Amino acid sequence: MLLFTVALAERKSTLLIDAVDNLRSAVARVKSKYPFTINAWVVLPEHMHAIWTLPEGDSDYPLRWRLIKGGFLRSLPATEYRRKSRVYKGERGIWQRRYWEHTIKDEDDYRRCHNYIHYNPVKHNYVIRAADWPYSSIHRYIAQGIYPADWATDELNGAFGE
Repeated sequence: MLLFTVALAERKSTLLIDAVDNLRSAVARVKSKYPFTINAWVVLPEHMHAIWTLPEGDSDYPLRWRLIKGGFLRSLPATEYRRKSRVYKGERGIWQRRYWEHTIKDEDDYRRCHNYIHYNPVKHNYVIRAADWPYSSIHRYIAQGIYPADWATDELNGAFGE
């Protein structure tokens, strides 16, 4: 299992939640061709965190991210600001070029990463309760009884670290 953080180039943007349906479509298209399991995911205005499990013997997560990011940006009009280096390379200016990945080591690490993802909207002061954020897999876990509906309120702020 892998934890990812993927961010927009413009950190003050709200594009990911403004165009969340475009993002969902891009993910679905990639998942249909290159399967993976989404263990957890949260989409914030300018970045997202996800935990994935890839099929046995398949470690090509860079392909999947490239296709997701490309599919998302092609669904949007080309109106964003582009630095000269991006223009020179023929790149759009939506995504940061790189992303962060972390290989989950064990069950404790998985639990910490899972909690970190679902707590993120509270940490960034978008909501008081994690369950109030609509762009999160926490709703699936609440429905399954894994998290209580009032899990991770703002009074825990800082409990799940960076």
